[in-house]
Amino acid sequence: MAEHIDLGKKGEQIALDYLLAKGYKILETNWHFGKNEIDIIARDKNFIVIVEVKTRVSNYFAEPEMAVTRDKQRTLVNAANAYVRFKRLNEEVRFDIISIVIGPEKELINHIEDAFYPTLM
Repeated sequence: MAEHIDLGKKGEQIALDYLLAKGYKILETNWHFGKNEIDIIARDKNFIVIVEVKTRVSNYFAEPEMAVTRDKQRTLVNAANAYVRFKRLNEEVRFDIISIVIGPEKELINHIEDAFYPTLM
């Protein structure tokens, strides 16, 4: 498996463990809608939380969350809409980003709740 895929999978596992420790209920991981994928779908109180995980080995050039562009946000919103329709859910949806930098000595986790809001894009 490619090194960047291994890094992404490791980051997603770190994010899952982090969310579980915070009391989130994990509903889905790596949920696909066509070519689009949602890394983690969880429940936090009355919210369905769509989580995009970005993992890097360094934040030298930019923080990992900066990779969640408007185009990526648009695909996440479309996939989230499909998930809500498919599951016939009526809860409010929130979009979070978990940014992870895996350094040589420790992992830095930045959980950004309400990272962006769906808009007419």
